[in-house]
Amino acid sequence: MTAARPDLPGLQGSLFDQGDDIRLGPLDGLRRTELAGGAWIDHLPGWLHGADALFEELVERVPWQAEERAMYDNVVAVPRLLAYYREGAPLPHPALTEAREALGTHYAPELGEPFVSAGLCLYRDGRDSVAWHGDRTGRSATQDTMVAILSLGDPRDLALRPRSGGPTALRLPLGHGDLVVMGGSCQRTWEHAVPKTSRAVGPRISVQFRPRGVG
Repeated sequence: MTAARPDLPGLQGSLFDQGDDIRLGPLDGLRRTELAGGAWIDHLPGWLHGADALFEELVERVPWQAEERAMYDNVVAVPRLLAYYREGAPLPHPALTEAREALGTHYAPELGEPFVSAGLCLYRDGRDSVAWHGDRTGRSATQDTMVAILSLGDPRDLALRPRSGGPTALRLPLGHGDLVVMGGSCQRTWEHAVPKTSRAVGPRISVQFRPRGVG
């Protein structure tokens, strides 16, 4: 069902990004970390300036959905609010269109195709989360690809571990305009999660850009 304007705790604004001028920085500051099995991630803190202002606009503009899923013999609420913009659908803010195009241009030599869709998740507080998973619906189940994530709002940890199991190998706090790109075999050979936390954290929006046929 479509949610009304979410009732959210206060957003703790970034000390380094207090302006309302929403704009992208350059991508030449991306730093790559090679993972096992042909996977890698690129990370760029603070790529989008005015991220807190964009967060507030998206909270108001996006038709957030509260979804339920079957789990064993029960139907449970998905612990976050969702929105999805398919290929060709206008995005809810020009800055997201600009971000998707900039990423497509930057990664064209490696990816060979544009990012076309955008999925949005709203984590209202530390109880909202995403369990361990890989984006293995569609072509990403068998092919190398990329998923780019732009984070707005209070930082939450993105945790990564090998799909074969074991402890968390990498943990990145993402928020306030940070960018992370998961590439290579990352969706097939690694898992990622946004764990629940008992810490006092404010809301966060995650925007995931994907190529065609990558779920």
